[in-house]
Amino acid sequence: MAKTGSRATDSTVKNFEERLERLETLGERIRRTDIPLDEALKAFEEGIKLARTLEKDLEKIDSRIEILMNSADDIPSEEPSAEESLVAKSSPVLELFEAEG
Repeated sequence: MAKTGSRATDSTVKNFEERLERLETLGERIRRTDIPLDEALKAFEEGIKLARTLEKDLEKIDSRIEILMNSADDIPSEEPSAEESLVAKSSPVLELFEAEG
């Protein structure tokens, strides 16, 4: 099933890249001086829509990266480092309530 997820990710990236290329093409078209104003306006409108969807996609990607980076930080190492062991041994134990016994 990992292949399915990989294919989905590949198609998402390809789709993103295709839309980005389309946006670049529209930008080049708008800069031309030999196209009618109404065509330039249509290209501009399409470009704005594309730019907004690409921006949303980038925000989603950024969130996924942040989650992955945070989850990688939460994975404990197999053995604590010497410094971590020293800190654990020297840390005071605070008892808020006396143990009943």
